[in-house]
Amino acid sequence: MDIVNPSILSGFMELLPDEQKLFDEIKLTIEKNFIKYGFVNLDTPLIEKEEILLSKGGGETSKQIYRIDKESTPQALRFDLTVSLARYVAMHANELNFPFRRYQIGKVYRGERNQKGRYREFYQCDIDIIGNEKLDIVNDGEIPSVIYNIFSDLGLGEVTFRVNNRKLLNGYLELISVSDFESIMRTIDKLPKIGIEKTKLELEKFGLNSLQITQIFDFINLTELENTEILDKLLKIEISNDSYSEGLGELVKVYEYMKMFGIPEKNIKIDLTITRGLDYYTGTVFETFLNGYESIGSVCSGGRYDNLASNFTKQKYPGIGLSIGLTRLFYQLNDSKLLKKQEKTVSHNILVIPMNEEVLDYSIEVVNLLRNNDINSQIYLETVKTKKKFNYADKMGIKNAIIIGETEKQNNTVSLKNFDNGNQEELKLENLVEILNGGKYEN
Repeated sequence: MDIVNPSILSGFMELLPDEQKLFDEIKLTIEKNFIKYGFVNLDTPLIEKEEILLSKGGGETSKQIYRIDKESTPQALRFDLTVSLARYVAMHANELNFPFRRYQIGKVYRGERNQKGRYREFYQCDIDIIGNEKLDIVNDGEIPSVIYNIFSDLGLGEVTFRVNNRKLLNGYLELISVSDFESIMRTIDKLPKIGIEKTKLELEKFGLNSLQITQIFDFINLTELENTEILDKLLKIEISNDSYSEGLGELVKVYEYMKMFGIPEKNIKIDLTITRGLDYYTGTVFETFLNGYESIGSVCSGGRYDNLASNFTKQKYPGIGLSIGLTRLFYQLNDSKLLKKQEKTVSHNILVIPMNEEVLDYSIEVVNLLRNNDINSQIYLETVKTKKKFNYADKMGIKNAIIIGETEKQNNTVSLKNFDNGNQEELKLENLVEILNGGKYEN
Protein backbone atom coordinates (compact mmCIF):
# COMPACT_ATOMS: atom_id res chain seq x y z
CA MET A 1 0.00 0.00 0.00
CA ASP A 2 1.38 3.39 -1.02
CA ILE A 3 1.96 5.96 1.73
CA VAL A 4 -0.01 9.17 1.15
CA ASN A 5 1.83 12.37 1.97
CA PRO A 6 -0.06 14.07 4.86
CA SER A 7 -0.94 17.61 3.78
CA ILE A 8 -3.81 20.09 3.66
CA LEU A 9 -5.04 22.42 0.94
CA SER A 10 -3.63 25.94 0.82
CA GLY A 11 -5.83 28.59 2.41
CA PHE A 12 -6.91 26.44 5.34
CA MET A 13 -5.74 26.92 8.95
CA GLU A 14 -4.73 24.06 11.21
CA LEU A 15 -3.27 24.73 14.65
CA LEU A 16 -1.14 22.87 17.18
CA PRO A 17 -2.74 22.29 20.62
CA ASP A 18 -1.23 25.35 22.39
CA GLU A 19 -2.27 27.66 19.55
CA GLN A 20 -5.71 26.06 19.43
CA LYS A 21 -6.15 26.82 23.14
CA LEU A 22 -5.37 30.49 22.47
CA PHE A 23 -7.76 30.53 19.52
CA ASP A 24 -10.52 28.96 21.60
CA GLU A 25 -9.95 31.45 24.45
CA ILE A 26 -10.44 34.36 22.04
CA LYS A 27 -13.55 32.75 20.55
CA LEU A 28 -14.97 32.10 24.02
CA THR A 29 -14.32 35.71 25.11
CA ILE A 30 -16.11 36.97 22.01
CA GLU A 31 -19.10 34.70 22.57
CA LYS A 32 -19.36 35.56 26.28
CA ASN A 33 -19.60 39.25 25.43
CA PHE A 34 -22.17 38.63 22.70
CA ILE A 35 -24.34 36.79 25.22
CA LYS A 36 -23.74 39.41 27.95
CA TYR A 37 -25.19 42.07 25.64
CA GLY A 38 -28.38 40.11 25.06
CA PHE A 39 -27.66 38.59 21.63
CA VAL A 40 -29.07 35.11 20.94
CA ASN A 41 -27.18 32.42 19.10
CA LEU A 42 -28.14 31.51 15.54
CA ASP A 43 -26.76 28.45 13.78
CA THR A 44 -27.67 28.37 10.09
CA PRO A 45 -26.72 25.55 7.68
CA LEU A 46 -23.21 25.46 6.28
CA ILE A 47 -24.69 24.58 2.89
CA GLU A 48 -27.30 26.83 1.27
CA LYS A 49 -29.17 26.71 -2.00
CA GLU A 50 -27.09 28.36 -4.70
CA GLU A 51 -29.96 30.67 -5.62
CA ILE A 52 -29.99 31.96 -2.04
CA LEU A 53 -26.26 32.69 -1.98
CA LEU A 54 -26.36 34.41 -5.37
CA SER A 55 -29.60 36.31 -4.69
CA LYS A 56 -27.84 39.65 -4.59
CA GLY A 57 -26.31 39.06 -8.00
CA GLY A 58 -23.53 36.90 -9.40
CA GLY A 59 -20.32 38.75 -10.14
CA GLU A 60 -17.40 38.00 -7.86
CA THR A 61 -19.56 35.94 -5.51
CA SER A 62 -20.36 33.47 -8.27
CA LYS A 63 -16.65 33.00 -8.93
CA GLN A 64 -15.75 32.54 -5.27
CA ILE A 65 -18.36 30.16 -3.90
CA TYR A 66 -17.58 26.47 -3.38
CA ARG A 67 -20.29 24.54 -5.17
CA ILE A 68 -21.43 21.12 -4.01
CA ASP A 69 -21.39 18.57 -6.83
CA LYS A 70 -24.87 17.07 -6.57
CA GLU A 71 -27.44 16.22 -9.22
CA SER A 72 -30.31 17.66 -7.17
CA THR A 73 -30.82 21.30 -6.15
CA PRO A 74 -27.75 23.44 -6.95
CA GLN A 75 -26.07 24.19 -3.64
CA ALA A 76 -22.86 25.66 -2.24
CA LEU A 77 -20.98 26.42 0.97
CA ARG A 78 -21.91 29.74 2.56
CA PHE A 79 -19.40 32.54 1.86
CA ASP A 80 -20.55 34.75 4.75
CA LEU A 81 -23.13 34.68 7.55
CA THR A 82 -25.20 37.66 6.43
CA VAL A 83 -26.98 36.09 3.47
CA SER A 84 -28.09 33.22 5.69
CA LEU A 85 -29.30 35.74 8.28
CA ALA A 86 -31.33 37.56 5.62
CA ARG A 87 -32.89 34.32 4.46
CA TYR A 88 -33.59 33.28 8.06
CA VAL A 89 -35.32 36.57 8.95
CA ALA A 90 -37.46 36.45 5.80
CA MET A 91 -38.50 32.85 6.53
CA HIS A 92 -39.22 33.26 10.26
CA ALA A 93 -40.22 36.91 10.63
CA ASN A 94 -43.63 36.04 12.06
CA GLU A 95 -41.98 33.94 14.78
CA LEU A 96 -39.28 36.42 15.76
CA ASN A 97 -39.38 39.27 18.25
CA PHE A 98 -38.06 42.56 16.91
CA PRO A 99 -35.61 44.11 17.37
CA PHE A 100 -33.99 40.74 16.73
CA ARG A 101 -30.55 40.58 18.37
CA ARG A 102 -28.57 37.72 16.90
CA TYR A 103 -25.00 36.51 17.04
CA GLN A 104 -23.37 33.77 15.03
CA ILE A 105 -19.88 32.31 15.13
CA GLY A 106 -19.16 29.92 12.29
CA LYS A 107 -16.96 28.94 9.39
CA VAL A 108 -17.46 30.37 5.92
CA TYR A 109 -15.77 29.53 2.62
CA ARG A 110 -14.46 31.64 -0.23
CA GLY A 111 -12.51 30.46 -3.23
CA GLU A 112 -10.18 33.45 -3.14
CA ARG A 113 -6.57 33.61 -4.26
CA ASN A 114 -4.51 32.48 -1.30
CA GLN A 115 -2.66 35.32 0.43
CA LYS A 116 -0.72 35.67 3.66
CA GLY A 117 -3.18 35.95 6.52
CA ARG A 118 -6.23 35.37 4.32
CA TYR A 119 -7.90 31.99 4.21
CA ARG A 120 -10.43 30.13 2.10
CA GLU A 121 -11.97 28.64 5.23
CA PHE A 122 -12.32 31.02 8.16
CA TYR A 123 -14.39 31.84 11.20
CA GLN A 124 -16.62 34.91 11.25
CA CYS A 125 -18.08 36.28 14.47
CA ASP A 126 -21.12 38.42 13.68
CA ILE A 127 -23.62 40.42 15.70
CA ASP A 128 -26.64 42.15 14.19
CA ILE A 129 -29.66 44.01 15.49
CA ILE A 130 -32.56 43.77 13.04
CA GLY A 131 -35.66 45.93 13.11
CA ASN A 132 -39.06 45.50 11.48
CA GLU A 133 -39.66 48.53 9.22
CA LYS A 134 -37.53 50.76 11.47
CA LEU A 135 -34.58 50.58 13.85
CA ASP A 136 -33.58 53.48 16.10
CA ILE A 137 -30.17 55.07 15.49
CA VAL A 138 -29.24 54.50 19.16
CA ASN A 139 -28.51 50.88 18.21
CA ASP A 140 -25.67 52.12 16.00
CA GLY A 141 -24.08 53.62 19.10
CA GLU A 142 -24.54 50.56 21.32
CA ILE A 143 -23.17 47.84 19.07
CA PRO A 144 -19.52 49.08 18.98
CA SER A 145 -19.47 48.94 22.79
CA VAL A 146 -19.69 45.15 22.52
CA ILE A 147 -16.48 45.13 20.48
CA TYR A 148 -14.80 47.61 22.84
CA ASN A 149 -15.45 45.28 25.78
CA ILE A 150 -14.28 42.23 23.86
CA PHE A 151 -10.87 43.74 23.18
CA SER A 152 -10.67 45.06 26.74
CA ASP A 153 -11.29 41.54 28.04
CA LEU A 154 -8.72 40.09 25.65
CA GLY A 155 -6.11 42.44 27.09
CA LEU A 156 -4.69 43.29 23.69
CA GLY A 157 -4.48 47.02 24.26
CA GLU A 158 -6.56 49.98 23.14
CA VAL A 159 -8.66 50.04 19.98
CA THR A 160 -9.88 52.99 17.94
CA PHE A 161 -13.25 53.03 16.18
CA ARG A 162 -13.08 54.99 12.94
CA VAL A 163 -16.68 55.95 12.20
CA ASN A 164 -18.45 57.68 9.33
CA ASN A 165 -21.86 57.86 7.66
CA ARG A 166 -22.14 57.07 3.96
CA LYS A 167 -25.08 59.46 3.51
CA LEU A 168 -22.72 62.38 4.07
CA LEU A 169 -20.55 61.58 1.06
CA ASN A 170 -23.57 60.60 -1.02
CA GLY A 171 -25.04 64.03 -0.44
CA TYR A 172 -21.77 65.79 -1.18
CA LEU A 173 -21.25 63.80 -4.40
CA GLU A 174 -24.71 64.87 -5.51
CA LEU A 175 -23.75 68.47 -4.86
CA ILE A 176 -20.67 68.28 -7.14
CA SER A 177 -22.61 66.39 -9.85
CA VAL A 178 -21.02 62.96 -9.38
CA SER A 179 -23.50 60.17 -9.98
CA ASP A 180 -21.63 56.84 -9.75
CA PHE A 181 -21.74 56.76 -5.95
CA GLU A 182 -20.83 53.13 -5.42
CA SER A 183 -17.75 53.16 -7.63
CA ILE A 184 -16.50 56.31 -5.92
CA MET A 185 -17.18 54.82 -2.48
CA ARG A 186 -15.24 51.66 -3.32
CA THR A 187 -12.33 53.73 -4.61
CA ILE A 188 -12.18 55.98 -1.55
CA ASP A 189 -12.34 52.90 0.66
CA LYS A 190 -9.04 51.76 -0.90
CA LEU A 191 -7.31 55.09 -0.09
CA PRO A 192 -5.35 53.82 2.96
CA LYS A 193 -4.00 50.90 0.91
CA ILE A 194 -3.16 52.52 -2.44
CA GLY A 195 -2.42 56.11 -1.41
CA ILE A 196 -3.63 59.51 -2.63
CA GLU A 197 -2.11 59.56 -6.12
CA LYS A 198 -3.37 56.12 -7.14
CA THR A 199 -6.78 56.95 -5.70
CA LYS A 200 -6.92 60.10 -7.85
CA LEU A 201 -5.99 58.06 -10.94
CA GLU A 202 -8.75 55.58 -10.11
CA LEU A 203 -11.27 58.42 -9.78
CA GLU A 204 -10.23 59.78 -13.18
CA LYS A 205 -11.16 56.43 -14.71
CA PHE A 206 -14.76 57.05 -13.65
CA GLY A 207 -14.82 60.31 -15.59
CA LEU A 208 -14.27 62.73 -12.72
CA ASN A 209 -12.53 65.96 -13.65
CA SER A 210 -9.71 67.54 -11.63
CA LEU A 211 -12.06 70.00 -9.88
CA GLN A 212 -14.38 67.20 -8.70
CA ILE A 213 -11.43 65.15 -7.46
CA THR A 214 -10.05 68.17 -5.58
CA GLN A 215 -13.47 68.81 -4.05
CA ILE A 216 -13.75 65.20 -2.87
CA PHE A 217 -10.32 65.29 -1.21
CA ASP A 218 -11.04 68.66 0.37
CA PHE A 219 -14.18 67.14 1.86
CA ILE A 220 -12.74 63.91 3.24
CA ASN A 221 -9.38 65.39 4.28
CA LEU A 222 -10.48 66.40 7.77
CA THR A 223 -9.07 63.34 9.52
CA GLU A 224 -6.29 65.15 11.40
CA LEU A 225 -8.77 67.40 13.20
CA GLU A 226 -10.40 66.60 16.53
CA ASN A 227 -13.87 65.02 16.38
CA THR A 228 -15.64 68.17 17.56
CA GLU A 229 -13.74 70.25 15.00
CA ILE A 230 -14.75 67.90 12.20
CA LEU A 231 -18.41 68.03 13.24
CA ASP A 232 -18.28 71.83 13.49
CA LYS A 233 -16.88 72.09 9.96
CA LEU A 234 -19.47 69.66 8.60
CA LEU A 235 -22.27 71.61 10.27
CA LYS A 236 -21.01 74.86 8.76
CA ILE A 237 -20.97 73.50 5.20
CA GLU A 238 -24.04 74.93 3.50
CA ILE A 239 -25.50 72.00 1.59
CA SER A 240 -29.19 71.82 0.83
CA ASN A 241 -29.32 68.05 0.47
CA ASP A 242 -31.52 65.62 2.40
CA SER A 243 -28.98 62.78 2.32
CA TYR A 244 -26.19 65.02 3.67
CA SER A 245 -28.37 66.49 6.43
CA GLU A 246 -29.67 63.09 7.49
CA GLY A 247 -26.21 61.54 7.48
CA LEU A 248 -24.70 64.37 9.52
CA GLY A 249 -27.52 64.18 12.06
CA GLU A 250 -27.02 60.44 12.43
CA LEU A 251 -23.24 60.77 12.75
CA VAL A 252 -23.59 63.31 15.56
CA LYS A 253 -26.03 61.04 17.42
CA VAL A 254 -23.94 57.88 16.96
CA TYR A 255 -20.84 59.68 18.23
CA GLU A 256 -22.69 60.79 21.37
CA TYR A 257 -24.34 57.39 21.94
CA MET A 258 -21.00 55.56 21.62
CA LYS A 259 -19.67 57.67 24.49
CA MET A 260 -22.84 57.07 26.53
CA PHE A 261 -22.33 53.30 26.15
CA GLY A 262 -18.90 53.54 27.73
CA ILE A 263 -16.48 54.01 24.84
CA PRO A 264 -13.97 56.73 25.81
CA GLU A 265 -13.85 59.71 23.46
CA LYS A 266 -10.16 59.04 22.75
CA ASN A 267 -11.12 55.65 21.29
CA ILE A 268 -13.49 57.17 18.71
CA LYS A 269 -12.28 58.87 15.52
CA ILE A 270 -14.61 60.42 12.97
CA ASP A 271 -13.04 59.55 9.63
CA LEU A 272 -14.74 60.57 6.38
CA THR A 273 -12.49 58.23 4.35
CA ILE A 274 -14.19 55.18 5.91
CA THR A 275 -16.86 54.14 3.43
CA ARG A 276 -16.91 50.31 3.59
CA GLY A 277 -16.81 49.82 -0.17
CA LEU A 278 -19.90 47.61 -0.33
CA ASP A 279 -23.20 49.04 -1.55
CA TYR A 280 -24.71 46.87 1.19
CA TYR A 281 -24.13 49.66 3.73
CA THR A 282 -26.36 52.71 3.68
CA GLY A 283 -25.55 54.80 6.76
CA THR A 284 -23.23 54.36 9.74
CA VAL A 285 -19.98 52.54 8.93
CA PHE A 286 -17.21 51.38 11.27
CA GLU A 287 -13.63 50.17 11.05
CA THR A 288 -11.81 49.14 14.24
CA PHE A 289 -8.02 49.30 14.62
CA LEU A 290 -5.69 48.06 17.34
CA ASN A 291 -3.65 51.05 18.52
CA GLY A 292 0.01 50.71 17.61
CA TYR A 293 -0.73 47.88 15.20
CA GLU A 294 -2.72 49.68 12.51
CA SER A 295 -0.69 47.81 9.87
CA ILE A 296 -2.65 44.69 10.81
CA GLY A 297 -5.70 46.36 9.29
CA SER A 298 -9.20 46.54 10.65
CA VAL A 299 -9.88 43.97 13.36
CA CYS A 300 -13.64 44.48 13.20
CA SER A 301 -15.91 46.24 10.71
CA GLY A 302 -19.54 46.76 9.83
CA GLY A 303 -22.32 49.28 9.64
CA ARG A 304 -25.97 50.12 9.03
CA TYR A 305 -28.04 48.71 6.21
CA ASP A 306 -31.56 49.81 5.28
CA ASN A 307 -33.03 46.56 4.08
CA LEU A 308 -31.54 43.24 5.07
CA ALA A 309 -33.80 40.84 3.21
CA SER A 310 -34.81 42.79 0.09
CA ASN A 311 -34.01 39.79 -2.13
CA PHE A 312 -36.39 37.54 -0.22
CA THR A 313 -39.32 39.76 0.81
CA LYS A 314 -40.92 43.15 0.24
CA GLN A 315 -40.97 43.71 4.00
CA LYS A 316 -38.30 46.15 5.19
CA TYR A 317 -35.80 44.89 7.79
CA PRO A 318 -33.19 47.55 8.58
CA GLY A 319 -30.25 46.59 10.76
CA ILE A 320 -26.85 47.39 12.19
CA GLY A 321 -24.10 44.77 12.36
CA LEU A 322 -20.43 44.23 13.09
CA SER A 323 -18.20 41.32 12.17
CA ILE A 324 -14.87 39.99 13.42
CA GLY A 325 -12.92 37.81 10.98
CA LEU A 326 -11.58 35.59 13.75
CA THR A 327 -9.23 33.38 11.73
CA ARG A 328 -7.50 36.30 10.06
CA LEU A 329 -7.42 38.23 13.35
CA PHE A 330 -5.80 35.30 15.14
CA TYR A 331 -3.19 34.94 12.42
CA GLN A 332 -2.35 38.64 12.52
CA LEU A 333 -2.15 38.79 16.33
CA ASN A 334 -0.05 35.64 16.49
CA ASP A 335 2.23 36.83 13.71
CA SER A 336 2.72 40.14 15.54
CA LYS A 337 3.61 38.28 18.78
CA LEU A 338 0.64 39.84 20.58
CA LEU A 339 -0.73 36.55 21.88
CA LYS A 340 0.66 35.04 25.05
CA LYS A 341 -0.07 31.62 26.41
CA GLN A 342 -2.62 31.87 29.19
CA GLU A 343 -1.59 29.79 32.17
CA LYS A 344 -5.10 29.70 33.55
CA THR A 345 -7.78 28.90 31.02
CA VAL A 346 -10.33 27.01 33.14
CA SER A 347 -11.31 26.97 36.79
CA HIS A 348 -9.66 23.58 37.33
CA ASN A 349 -7.30 21.46 35.27
CA ILE A 350 -6.34 18.40 37.27
CA LEU A 351 -4.21 15.45 36.18
CA VAL A 352 -4.82 12.18 38.06
CA ILE A 353 -1.63 10.09 38.11
CA PRO A 354 -1.86 6.39 39.10
CA MET A 355 1.56 5.25 40.28
CA ASN A 356 1.00 1.65 39.13
CA GLU A 357 -1.60 -0.67 37.63
CA GLU A 358 -2.74 -1.87 41.08
CA VAL A 359 -4.28 1.52 41.85
CA LEU A 360 -5.81 2.11 38.40
CA ASP A 361 -9.34 1.19 39.53
CA TYR A 362 -9.20 3.62 42.47
CA SER A 363 -7.69 6.32 40.22
CA ILE A 364 -10.56 5.94 37.76
CA GLU A 365 -12.99 6.25 40.66
CA VAL A 366 -11.29 9.53 41.63
CA VAL A 367 -11.36 11.03 38.13
CA ASN A 368 -15.02 10.02 37.76
CA LEU A 369 -15.76 11.86 41.00
CA LEU A 370 -14.06 15.00 39.72
CA ARG A 371 -15.86 14.95 36.38
CA ASN A 372 -19.22 14.26 37.97
CA ASN A 373 -18.68 17.47 39.95
CA ASP A 374 -17.78 19.51 36.83
CA ILE A 375 -14.06 19.68 37.60
CA ASN A 376 -12.00 19.52 34.43
CA SER A 377 -9.66 16.59 34.77
CA GLN A 378 -7.85 13.82 32.97
CA ILE A 379 -6.11 10.62 33.97
CA TYR A 380 -2.69 9.47 32.81
CA LEU A 381 -3.18 5.89 31.63
CA GLU A 382 0.19 4.98 30.15
CA THR A 383 2.53 2.61 31.97
CA VAL A 384 5.73 4.66 32.12
CA LYS A 385 8.16 5.96 34.73
CA THR A 386 6.99 8.62 37.19
CA LYS A 387 9.35 11.23 35.71
CA LYS A 388 7.70 10.91 32.32
CA LYS A 389 4.26 11.37 33.87
CA PHE A 390 5.42 14.56 35.59
CA ASN A 391 7.06 15.79 32.37
CA TYR A 392 3.72 15.33 30.61
CA ALA A 393 2.00 17.50 33.21
CA ASP A 394 4.66 20.18 32.76
CA LYS A 395 4.36 20.23 28.96
CA MET A 396 0.58 20.45 29.20
CA GLY A 397 0.82 23.40 31.59
CA ILE A 398 -0.94 21.50 34.38
CA LYS A 399 -0.15 22.94 37.81
CA ASN A 400 -1.97 20.44 40.01
CA ALA A 401 -1.92 16.66 40.02
CA ILE A 402 -3.63 14.08 42.15
CA ILE A 403 -1.09 11.36 42.82
CA ILE A 404 -2.40 7.94 43.82
CA GLY A 405 -0.29 5.13 45.17
CA GLU A 406 -1.08 2.06 47.23
CA THR A 407 -1.12 4.07 50.48
CA GLU A 408 -3.72 6.49 49.10
CA LYS A 409 -5.88 3.61 47.89
CA GLN A 410 -5.73 1.82 51.25
CA ASN A 411 -6.52 4.99 53.21
CA ASN A 412 -9.20 6.26 50.78
CA THR A 413 -7.20 9.47 50.32
CA VAL A 414 -5.37 11.31 47.52
CA SER A 415 -2.16 13.33 47.38
CA LEU A 416 -2.62 16.77 45.84
CA LYS A 417 0.62 18.12 44.38
CA ASN A 418 1.30 21.66 43.14
CA PHE A 419 4.06 21.59 40.53
CA ASP A 420 4.79 25.33 40.83
CA ASN A 421 5.81 25.35 44.50
CA GLY A 422 6.39 21.64 45.04
CA ASN A 423 3.86 21.42 47.89
CA GLN A 424 2.06 18.13 48.34
CA GLU A 425 -0.64 17.26 50.87
CA GLU A 426 -2.71 14.18 51.56
CA LEU A 427 -6.48 14.73 51.55
CA LYS A 428 -9.44 12.55 52.38
CA LEU A 429 -11.33 11.64 49.22
CA GLU A 430 -14.63 12.72 50.79
CA ASN A 431 -13.24 16.26 51.20
CA LEU A 432 -11.54 16.57 47.80
CA VAL A 433 -14.35 18.18 45.79
CA GLU A 434 -15.15 20.69 48.51
CA ILE A 435 -11.50 21.71 48.81
CA LEU A 436 -11.06 22.11 45.05
CA ASN A 437 -14.29 24.04 44.60
CA GLY A 438 -13.48 26.17 47.63
CA GLY A 439 -10.35 27.40 45.91
CA LYS A 440 -8.10 26.23 48.75
CA TYR A 441 -5.35 25.29 46.34
CA GLU A 442 -3.34 27.23 43.77
CA ASN A 443 -4.51 26.61 40.23
